[in-house]
Amino acid sequence: MVKIKIDGEERLYEEGIKYEIIAKEYQHKYDDTIALVFINGKIRELMKRVDKDCELDFATYGDPIGHKTYVRTAIMMLMKAIKDVEGIETAADIKVEFAIGAGYYCCLKDGRILDDEKIKRIKERMTELSEADLPITKKAYPADEAVALFKEYNMQDKVKLFRYRRSSTINVYCLGDYFDYYYGYMLPSTSYVNCFDLLSYEGGMILLLPEQNAPDILPAFEPREKLFRTLKQSGEWGEQIGIDTVGDLNNMICHGSIADMVLVQEALQERRIGEIARDIARRNGIKFVMIAGPSSSGKTTFSHRLSIQLRTYGLNPHPIGLDNYYLNHDRTPLDEDGNPDFECIEALDVEQFNKDMLELLAGKSVELPTFNFKTGRREYNGKVTTLGADDILVIEGIHGLNEKMSHSLPAESKYKIYISALTSLNVDEHNRIPTTDTRLLRRLVRDARTRGATAKKTIEMWPSVRRGEEKYIFPYQEQADAMFNSALIYELAVLKQYAEPLLFSIEKDEPEYYEAKRLLKFLEYFLGVSSENLPNNSLCREFIGGSCFDV
Repeated sequence: MVKIKIDGEERLYEEGIKYEIIAKEYQHKYDDTIALVFINGKIRELMKRVDKDCELDFATYGDPIGHKTYVRTAIMMLMKAIKDVEGIETAADIKVEFAIGAGYYCCLKDGRILDDEKIKRIKERMTELSEADLPITKKAYPADEAVALFKEYNMQDKVKLFRYRRSSTINVYCLGDYFDYYYGYMLPSTSYVNCFDLLSYEGGMILLLPEQNAPDILPAFEPREKLFRTLKQSGEWGEQIGIDTVGDLNNMICHGSIADMVLVQEALQERRIGEIARDIARRNGIKFVMIAGPSSSGKTTFSHRLSIQLRTYGLNPHPIGLDNYYLNHDRTPLDEDGNPDFECIEALDVEQFNKDMLELLAGKSVELPTFNFKTGRREYNGKVTTLGADDILVIEGIHGLNEKMSHSLPAESKYKIYISALTSLNVDEHNRIPTTDTRLLRRLVRDARTRGATAKKTIEMWPSVRRGEEKYIFPYQEQADAMFNSALIYELAVLKQYAEPLLFSIEKDEPEYYEAKRLLKFLEYFLGVSSENLPNNSLCREFIGGSCFDV
């Protein structure tokens, strides 16, 4: 017998009992389905068995780690269904590309179209798998055996990935006669994934799943055409460079080709910035370029580089930060917890901003404010601005795309840009890299360098930052005139050296330890790249330092 402490109560169980059985006993206490357990501070899958006395806690679909586990398991079930319907060659050729809202876009790498009838049959097979409650098992294979297995499956992306794994064993998941590798944890059986849909979309399909805040409800799919086109373009850039997965990137690093690849990636970004500048210049009457994007998307560097490109068209850009229009902090609205809510649009003096911009548009001289974050007050320090015929304001802030922010300004005078680090690189074809992971690593490195913030503090704040983005930024992204992807295909290999020491500083008894450990495990996939050869105007420099711009 083993002694297990749950919710402060000690209970005896048979040694070797599955955590899943214990979880089912306690499920009635939780609104959302239990997905994982914490054993003495370590994460364990429900398929595992108790082997010693311990203290146990639960994670549900409503927790970030539980939701990720649901998504990962659903993807494996999709691949199994594709194998059963279309064969292993098709399953090996499917790539999970990126997220569009609550959906995950999947397509065939060779460009073949997945027609409606095939998608219908695959969905029906997924439903059968869910209803059959088939077990999902995990086995640690010697690295050579795992490589041989995936060579047999023609999953060359995993073969390349494992070449750079230091571990002598590789965890392989099995669902019936289907084997695959996944970065992260898995649910114990197929019945746990019972809320999903499969929709035809842009030559591929959307795997639609519940969101973390409502894990039992399947949301309606909302197509985001501009976002989709931007993500597809980034994927095409990766193909052009010859990098589709982390294994490809590591190969290029090993073969000494990384310097040229960095320059090509930077040139592709500069070309896109030039295209946006040209579009602005061609539209008569644009006076306000409104730039918005989530945290650590590189807005500041982008605005500088865009300004340089605008100058090549004879325009005279002036940068303005919407943060300078914050209300004095004693007037900041409070959130539901009673804390100052600096993310909401009501924290800004919207009417003063509109008044100033209208006066500038009318040709008047206006003294623009500067916000003093040390005193928490707006100041006027003689910064007088007048808009001439060729002058244009480049305005950056999280509410730049929200029409409420610039409600008084004529639509024909505004050009809106959405920017984010939309990571197109995958760990392998079935393991996508969430955009939020790239941005979190960027912020960890930048906050430590510029604000002296610990990794613990940055990770602690991140859920609040993400909630603000979901509420105040993402709903407006499709209203943009242009989108810019600031993700660099090589940057995680650069950020690795800066982020790892920060993440290792988080202790095991701290709540942020699990996220730190997950990120450290993720970074193990990458070979490191020195930053010394990065251009000094690179977006990556905004986070690691050494930029030629004031960022």
